[in-house]
Amino acid sequence: MASQREQDAADYLRKHKLLELMENLSGLLLFHRPDNPREFLVEQLEQLKLSQQSGKKGPNLFNNANLDAIFGILDPINQKYITLAQYKHALTTLGIQNINECPDGVNEDRITRETFKTEAIEGLQRCSATYEQL
Repeated sequence: MASQREQDAADYLRKHKLLELMENLSGLLLFHRPDNPREFLVEQLEQLKLSQQSGKKGPNLFNNANLDAIFGILDPINQKYITLAQYKHALTTLGIQNINECPDGVNEDRITRETFKTEAIEGLQRCSATYEQL
């Protein structure tokens, strides 16, 4: 059983999303491999702060081109849509939690590229928002 001190530390880490923050920053650092990692980390923290204050998109590893590529893999014959199962699997693979279970196109089982990208960007934003909303 954890001591009170250990429980307090775990609660502190969870409350402030510090593990998620460190994971996101480490991922960005290893992906971009900047010449000046300290300066890069400061810039990322400043972007997170701006994102928190303004509600604008914060830093994450995926951009529109990446999401287009993922959609293209899921739609190799260019039908212009993917199934709900593919959509859910892709978003889960990207690490997105609390997926919108009823996106546009769900009734037809046809999720368009735009719907996929919109849901992915919003989900990735939630994942990278390692702060409490103001």
